[in-house]
Amino acid sequence: MTDSYIFAANLDDVKPGKMFRVKLEGKLLLLANVEGTIHACDEMCTHEEVSLALGALQGNCIKCSLHGSRFDLLTGKPLDEPADEDLRIYPVKIEANTILVNIN
Repeated sequence: MTDSYIFAANLDDVKPGKMFRVKLEGKLLLLANVEGTIHACDEMCTHEEVSLALGALQGNCIKCSLHGSRFDLLTGKPLDEPADEDLRIYPVKIEANTILVNIN
């Protein structure tokens, strides 16, 4: 099976230090720009059904606004309780001015 990347957004849509929500093939994802590097993850916190887009970027981490759990955007690992399940992270490629994500 080959990796298949699909268009998620234009690079200009995700400003440095900001997040951007997208829906790809029925999945809600969050794109985050950390110092020029784009990360993609599930939009919802693994602890409660709350959008991580309401949270904040802190270095390579995203912090949930509800209970304060932080997730590493490189690994998906939760760094703080109460979250104890990994956040799904998706591979990202940048081509020209577009962000492509592999959601398989």
